[in-house]
Amino acid sequence: MRIERLIAMANDIANYFTVEPDHATAVNGVRDHLTRFWDPAMRRELKAYVTDGGEGLLPLAHEAVDALVLPPN
Repeated sequence: MRIERLIAMANDIANYFTVEPDHATAVNGVRDHLTRFWDPAMRRELKAYVTDGGEGLLPLAHEAVDALVLPPN
């Protein structure tokens, strides 16, 4: 999948959680959504992108992707 699409999707999820008053809960909400509903290959691709800087991701999405624990390949 194109990284631009993954960025847009992650940002959409982060936008949903921006109304959450507790920041840690918002980060966990984004992370949990990515873990539950995204294919492992999509998570790996986005995690690698964040490792390289993550330009274009909203701060909440960036933080949630940083918190992802990826399964072994």
